[in-house]
Amino acid sequence: MHVSVSPRRSAGKAAATIAASLGLAIALTGCSSGDDSGTEAQDTPTASASASATGAAGPTEDNQCGGKSTDPDAALTRSSDIDIDAPVDKVWDVHTDVVKWKEWQDAVLTIERLDSGDFSSTSTFRWTTPVPKSEFAPADTLTITSSVQHAEPGTCVIWEGPAKGEAITIDKGTHLWIFTETDKGTHVHTQESWDAPLLDSLQGADRDAVADMLGGGLDVWIQALKKEVEAQAA
Repeated sequence: MHVSVSPRRSAGKAAATIAASLGLAIALTGCSSGDDSGTEAQDTPTASASASATGAAGPTEDNQCGGKSTDPDAALTRSSDIDIDAPVDKVWDVHTDVVKWKEWQDAVLTIERLDSGDFSSTSTFRWTTPVPKSEFAPADTLTITSSVQHAEPGTCVIWEGPAKGEAITIDKGTHLWIFTETDKGTHVHTQESWDAPLLDSLQGADRDAVADMLGGGLDVWIQALKKEVEAQAA
């Protein structure tokens, strides 16, 4: 993805702003509201996350949906997995009923489908998420327009699109979800890639911090999905 930022910001400060924003603001919002599900995702045996500081160590080609995947050459990749005690069709229905995301995801302010009918490979949706105030940037709101690239009901979905706020503009981000039926329910794998020249300049702790924010957002998202699906299935 290509990122535009204010030219007066240093690379480190701009990258921190990107992390707070593109991480869907879920990890940061969860922490500020007292939600500890982000740490639970890393501590329980049913959820795990893996990070990569280089595209070469990112998701493999096996993780695809209709032959499409996140960018293996992206500046940064992150993935997360969880097991849900519910049938795969139930997990799929909750996950793809995007207009109801705001009912179970604290970081989703508004959301709307831009098409009609069943969720499919041609679906598009627009949603907003808050970016908390930090030492690097004022509070902001991102508007994200997601276009589904491929969808196989009960199996996988991948979408991509831009995110726009007052401080930054992200031309494209890619997010993949894979659902696998198990003896006990459903295994969910999700992965996301960020591709921006700005991120290439980050090294060491700065790069790890950005990766952790992205991964934290994914962890909180799948924990919220698990909680909502299992509550509905009970």
